Amino acid sequence: MGFYRIVDEPIVSGAYVAFCPPQNAVFDMAKDRSYINRGDCPGGYGLLLKRVFAQSGDSVSIDQAGIFVNGEHLPNSAQLKTDAEGHALPQYRLKAVLEDSEYLLLSDLNPQSFDARYFGLIARDQIQQVVRPVFTWSH
Repeated sequence: MGFYRIVDEPIVSGAYVAFCPPQNAVFDMAKDRSYINRGDCPGGYGLLLKRVFAQSGDSVSIDQAGIFVNGEHLPNSAQLKTDAEGHALPQYRLKAVLEDSEYLLLSDLNPQSFDARYFGLIARDQIQQVVRPVFTWSH
């Protein structure tokens, strides 16, 4: 959580980006369960803010143990089977080398974050802007 400002910078690994989720059943479920906010994106979704952890040419693997990028295990990336209410979470699987318009977006701080470990890759055309943290805090 925090304050972020929009910056005119390229989308690179480590950058924070704001994106409109694609319209699909996983994000409908996330909206219905209040994992994500309602907003002005297609499907009535709110913008999400995540960090870029992989892009074109990177090798990505997602499974129950977590996310691996170029063979390195990312901290706090293990999938949970259920949410705090006991609802089953999607168990997304992937093993691929990312193409030009594909990005892996997640939170490296919150092990309960609704991110790539549940919805997979995000296309370039979903990304609205690059942002930079100004002031952040944890709850």
